[in-house]
Amino acid sequence: MATPATKAKGDGKVRKYFREVRAEMRKVNWPNRKELITYTGVVLFATVVVALFIAVVDLIIVALARLV
Repeated sequence: MATPATKAKGDGKVRKYFREVRAEMRKVNWPNRKELITYTGVVLFATVVVALFIAVVDLIIVALARLV
């Protein structure tokens, strides 16, 4: 079982970690609403393009497999 001194030492590390995380999060340059909407649109468009590409390649492979 952990002694109170060991537990306190561990708690200090956890608190320090979260304090440092909070400090780093304050440094982040968060996107504004317009940028966020633009980036979301780009991601959705890219997702659709990749999905269509994979679907076409899959259809081609299936068609070739039927010929064999």
